[in-house]
Amino acid sequence: MNQQGLTIDEAKKKIEYYCAYQERCHKEVVEKLKSLGMFETAIDHIINHLLEQNFLNEERFAKAFTRGKHKFKFWGKRRIEQELKFRDISSYNIKTAMKEIEDEYLVNFYNLADRKWETINETSIEKKKKKWIDYLIRKGYETNLIFEALKNYD
Repeated sequence: MNQQGLTIDEAKKKIEYYCAYQERCHKEVVEKLKSLGMFETAIDHIINHLLEQNFLNEERFAKAFTRGKHKFKFWGKRRIEQELKFRDISSYNIKTAMKEIEDEYLVNFYNLADRKWETINETSIEKKKKKWIDYLIRKGYETNLIFEALKNYD
């Protein structure tokens, strides 16, 4: 029993559902278990169970996260990498996950850049360029890519 009265088996079932609903990283699962009031030894036991039963797989999480953020939020590699590092994902898994978006990366970048350029209502071309560049940097695209694309808007 823990502080909230959950047994390890009850917590295990709850976390299995949590992981089955959506890919999770170790850090999210540990935080969830702590929020359920589980103690360190119980957390270790449950994490091992989740790994053995393949509910928790860091490489799978990194790939799904990368595909999703790029496809739906149009994030660039730098932002995705930063977010994965924040979630304590290994460099190897980050590198592997980045391969998931290689094929559509440039197409998505140029589509986003074009769409953004058209939506910026700015009379000064210099201000428009600055807003456009800042937006793409916030999205996590590489500066060399941004400045190369900027040549298309002169």
